[in-house]
Amino acid sequence: MAIAANKKAYHDYTILEKLEVGIELKGTEVKSVKAGKTSIKESYVKILKDEVFILNMYIGSYEFGNIHNVDERRTRKLFLHKKEISKLAGKVSAKGFTLVPLKVYQKKRLIKLEIGLAQGKKLHDKREVLAKRDQLRDINRELKNYR
Repeated sequence: MAIAANKKAYHDYTILEKLEVGIELKGTEVKSVKAGKTSIKESYVKILKDEVFILNMYIGSYEFGNIHNVDERRTRKLFLHKKEISKLAGKVSAKGFTLVPLKVYQKKRLIKLEIGLAQGKKLHDKREVLAKRDQLRDINRELKNYR
């Protein structure tokens, strides 16, 4: 079950590959994420100096926390193997590819982030997807009435 999802990513990008990664969280951030006070709508993933980071991810401050609460939109490190990072770096350096956060979820006791290797959609691609979805909806509606 997802704690936070980025539905807009599927609209704006074609997701080619998905990866499950860990997030470096401090102190009360874990409790805030588990309470659902997180958003990845405006966040993005960058590869800097052979490390992967998520920028602009919002994690609300924990209401029962103290002075150890951290900045809500701080840059957080993501945990991947070096081979995975070098593979992603090679693909991202290609024209039109980027890394997009897709969802945050809990796996056993750990907080995980699903990121996707994505390619931006053009406006006509988005319209085409919407038209196909509308056609399928109409067909299903007619089949339902036919029975």
